[in-house]
Amino acid sequence: MNFFQKIGEEFKQNFIDENRWQYLLKGLGTTLFITFFALLLGLVLGFVVALVRSTHDKICTKKGGHFFLRFGNLLSKVYLTIVRGTPTTVQLLIIYFVIFGSVNIDKVFCAVLAFGINSGAYVAEIIRSGIMSIDNGQIEAGRSLGLNFRRTMMYIIMPQALKNVLPALGNEFIVLLKETSISGYISLMDLTRAGDQIRGQTYSPFMPLIAVALIYLIIVMGLSKLLTLLERRLAKNDKR
Repeated sequence: MNFFQKIGEEFKQNFIDENRWQYLLKGLGTTLFITFFALLLGLVLGFVVALVRSTHDKICTKKGGHFFLRFGNLLSKVYLTIVRGTPTTVQLLIIYFVIFGSVNIDKVFCAVLAFGINSGAYVAEIIRSGIMSIDNGQIEAGRSLGLNFRRTMMYIIMPQALKNVLPALGNEFIVLLKETSISGYISLMDLTRAGDQIRGQTYSPFMPLIAVALIYLIIVMGLSKLLTLLERRLAKNDKR
């Protein structure tokens, strides 16, 4: 048996026999589902935390400021410190085995919750950096137009901030996609786990694991290309 025949035989054994390719298809669907909804949750959490922290930094002084805003800023700092200071794997295990360990709950929901909370901390810092990069003169300009602080943030500051951090948010989406590969720790059939299951059945690690790596690579390359096109589009708009 020559090299190409051997490769063909391994391909048949790993993907064709017993329709094992369906494991990869199902795992890919689970991975994309978790990534999408975790991204939505992360954006919501990140936006709220970033807004609380940046608003606190802009209108609160060391000796003054609104009590609820200062308290919200404190909670936000605790959230960021815990989430960014502990591994994602540990967070996933705590949510599944500790927080929801005594109830029968869907594993996908736990994964979405864990990755969403984790992503929210990084999204918050990305958005906050974008808000803080906008000159305070923009706030003064908004107030000179008769806008209150909330409307100034909504109509003047946030559009500029989001435009500046959009590429960074896209990179966070790519990181989140790859982080979901640890979902197998709670026995969830994601893409990585699907490849490993094929390996366990065929005792042939090369073909299924390379296939998983290639699928991730293709998705990431596609997303990176979209981010590049988006950056060029934004750059063109800035020149107009």
